[in-house]
Amino acid sequence: MIPDTDTLDVMHRREAIKRVSALLGGVALVGGSALWTACAGDRAPGATSRAPDASTFTATDVTFLDEIADTILPDTAKSPGAKAARVGAFMALMVTDCYEPADQQIFRAGMKQLDDACKATHNTAFVSATTAQRQQVLEAIDRETKQYMDTKKADQPTHYFRMIKELTLVGYFTSEIGYTKAMRYVEAPGRFDPCAPYVKGETSWAAHA
Repeated sequence: MIPDTDTLDVMHRREAIKRVSALLGGVALVGGSALWTACAGDRAPGATSRAPDASTFTATDVTFLDEIADTILPDTAKSPGAKAARVGAFMALMVTDCYEPADQQIFRAGMKQLDDACKATHNTAFVSATTAQRQQVLEAIDRETKQYMDTKKADQPTHYFRMIKELTLVGYFTSEIGYTKAMRYVEAPGRFDPCAPYVKGETSWAAHA
């Protein structure tokens, strides 16, 4: 029996989330299984409560998230970056529809903290900063995030930048650009070969869609 399109979408997002989790050290992603069940339309409307100050992302917010994501995954000679894949809109949707109210608030507050950090360091908003300035800010926050996550107790919330990185990776590598440009993709593979040779530096294969 051939799975229907919605089932395939869930399967491929689940695989992508597993891969991203491995990249992030094997820690479960914020939102858990909601990250794929909501995308497939399995969640009833309103199944996840929304924090009053986190239910709506403006176009300005999405642009801001796009710039953050594109700094994490910029254009390369081989593939467009996260902004081209519209990862900002993906993040806004997932936080609004899949995250619990407490995590929504952390994410939204974190956006302001990140922008404030850029203003404090470079006297300019993140979206107006140069590429080098943006990278410096994110690298500093990433070090802060690692230190926090390494010592985090079970009852403490996830760092906001961890959430941003997770959604950037999931959004990008489940997008058409991520699938077909950043990874190698064949719409109708001729056969399954579990022992295909791999040369270090080659892009990985995307799952069949």
